Amino acid sequence: MTDNDQARRNIDIVTTAMRELFVEKDLTALDRYWAEPYVQHSPQLPDGLDTLRRAAVPGLEGFSWEPQRVAAQGDLVFTHSLVHGWGPGPTVIVDIFRLANDRIVEHWDVVQDLVRPEATASGNSMV
Repeated sequence: MTDNDQARRNIDIVTTAMRELFVEKDLTALDRYWAEPYVQHSPQLPDGLDTLRRAAVPGLEGFSWEPQRVAAQGDLVFTHSLVHGWGPGPTVIVDIFRLANDRIVEHWDVVQDLVRPEATASGNSMV
Protein backbone atom coordinates (compact mmCIF):
# COMPACT_ATOMS: atom_id res chain seq x y z
CA MET A 1 0.00 0.00 0.00
CA THR A 2 1.42 3.41 -0.93
CA ASP A 3 1.54 6.35 1.46
CA ASN A 4 -1.28 8.00 -0.51
CA ASP A 5 -3.38 4.84 -0.27
CA GLN A 6 -2.83 4.69 3.51
CA ALA A 7 -3.67 8.39 3.89
CA ARG A 8 -6.93 7.91 1.96
CA ARG A 9 -7.75 4.81 4.05
CA ASN A 10 -7.06 6.70 7.30
CA ILE A 11 -9.27 9.59 6.16
CA ASP A 12 -12.07 7.16 5.31
CA ILE A 13 -11.76 5.48 8.72
CA VAL A 14 -11.87 8.78 10.64
CA THR A 15 -14.71 10.38 8.69
CA THR A 16 -16.81 7.21 8.87
CA ALA A 17 -16.03 6.78 12.57
CA MET A 18 -16.94 10.36 13.41
CA ARG A 19 -20.17 10.26 11.41
CA GLU A 20 -21.30 6.92 12.87
CA LEU A 21 -20.41 7.75 16.48
CA PHE A 22 -21.24 11.44 16.83
CA VAL A 23 -23.89 12.10 14.18
CA GLU A 24 -25.69 8.74 14.14
CA LYS A 25 -24.91 8.12 17.85
CA ASP A 26 -23.98 4.51 17.09
CA LEU A 27 -21.92 3.53 20.12
CA THR A 28 -20.87 0.28 18.41
CA ALA A 29 -18.67 2.47 16.17
CA LEU A 30 -16.27 2.63 19.13
CA ASP A 31 -15.74 -1.13 18.76
CA ARG A 32 -15.12 -0.85 15.00
CA TYR A 33 -12.94 2.26 14.71
CA TRP A 34 -11.29 3.02 18.07
CA ALA A 35 -8.90 0.96 20.21
CA GLU A 36 -7.57 0.98 23.75
CA PRO A 37 -5.40 2.33 25.11
CA TYR A 38 -7.05 5.49 23.80
CA VAL A 39 -4.98 8.57 24.65
CA GLN A 40 -7.03 11.74 24.94
CA HIS A 41 -5.33 15.16 24.85
CA SER A 42 -8.55 17.21 25.01
CA PRO A 43 -8.48 19.04 28.36
CA GLN A 44 -12.14 18.19 29.10
CA LEU A 45 -11.90 14.41 28.63
CA PRO A 46 -9.91 11.65 30.36
CA ASP A 47 -8.07 8.85 28.56
CA GLY A 48 -10.02 5.77 27.51
CA LEU A 49 -13.20 5.13 25.57
CA ASP A 50 -15.56 4.95 28.56
CA THR A 51 -16.18 8.71 28.61
CA LEU A 52 -17.21 8.67 24.95
CA ARG A 53 -19.37 5.60 25.49
CA ARG A 54 -21.09 6.66 28.72
CA ALA A 55 -21.19 10.46 28.78
CA ALA A 56 -19.96 12.46 25.81
CA VAL A 57 -21.95 10.87 22.97
CA PRO A 58 -25.23 10.03 24.75
CA GLY A 59 -25.41 13.58 26.15
CA LEU A 60 -25.23 15.33 22.78
CA GLU A 61 -28.41 17.08 21.70
CA GLY A 62 -28.94 18.61 18.27
CA PHE A 63 -25.43 17.61 17.25
CA SER A 64 -24.14 18.06 13.71
CA TRP A 65 -20.61 17.65 12.36
CA GLU A 66 -19.72 19.35 9.11
CA PRO A 67 -16.11 18.66 8.12
CA GLN A 68 -14.80 21.47 5.92
CA ARG A 69 -11.24 20.23 5.41
CA VAL A 70 -9.67 16.82 5.96
CA ALA A 71 -6.02 15.91 5.48
CA ALA A 72 -3.72 13.06 6.42
CA GLN A 73 -0.01 12.69 6.96
CA GLY A 74 1.48 9.39 8.01
CA ASP A 75 -0.61 7.96 10.84
CA LEU A 76 -2.36 11.30 11.53
CA VAL A 77 -5.69 12.63 10.21
CA PHE A 78 -6.70 16.28 10.63
CA THR A 79 -10.28 17.54 10.39
CA HIS A 80 -11.39 21.19 10.42
CA SER A 81 -15.11 21.22 11.12
CA LEU A 82 -18.15 23.32 11.90
CA VAL A 83 -20.02 21.71 14.77
CA HIS A 84 -23.43 22.40 16.31
CA GLY A 85 -24.51 20.93 19.63
CA TRP A 86 -21.06 20.64 21.24
CA GLY A 87 -21.45 23.99 23.00
CA PRO A 88 -24.16 26.62 23.33
CA GLY A 89 -23.49 28.02 19.84
CA PRO A 90 -21.76 26.97 16.63
CA THR A 91 -18.21 25.77 17.23
CA VAL A 92 -15.17 25.38 15.01
CA ILE A 93 -13.10 22.33 15.90
CA VAL A 94 -9.78 21.10 14.58
CA ASP A 95 -9.35 17.44 15.53
CA ILE A 96 -6.16 15.46 15.11
CA PHE A 97 -6.41 11.68 15.26
CA ARG A 98 -3.57 9.15 15.36
CA LEU A 99 -4.29 5.71 13.98
CA ALA A 100 -2.57 2.39 14.62
CA ASN A 101 -3.64 -0.83 12.88
CA ASP A 102 -6.59 0.99 11.26
CA ARG A 103 -7.95 2.13 14.64
CA ILE A 104 -8.10 5.56 16.29
CA VAL A 105 -5.81 5.44 19.32
CA GLU A 106 -5.04 9.08 20.11
CA HIS A 107 -6.83 12.44 19.82
CA TRP A 108 -6.05 16.16 20.12
CA ASP A 109 -8.41 19.08 19.49
CA VAL A 110 -8.63 22.84 19.31
CA VAL A 111 -12.13 24.21 19.97
CA GLN A 112 -13.30 27.78 19.31
CA ASP A 113 -16.67 29.46 19.28
CA LEU A 114 -17.61 30.46 15.74
CA VAL A 115 -17.09 34.16 15.02
CA ARG A 116 -18.94 35.47 11.98
CA PRO A 117 -16.67 36.92 9.26
CA GLU A 118 -18.01 40.46 9.76
CA ALA A 119 -16.87 40.32 13.39
CA THR A 120 -13.28 39.21 12.63
CA ALA A 121 -10.38 41.64 12.18
CA SER A 122 -9.71 40.27 8.68
CA GLY A 123 -13.29 39.76 7.55
CA ASN A 124 -12.41 36.15 6.75
CA SER A 125 -14.47 33.11 7.72
CA MET A 126 -13.14 30.69 10.33
CA VAL A 127 -14.19 27.73 8.19
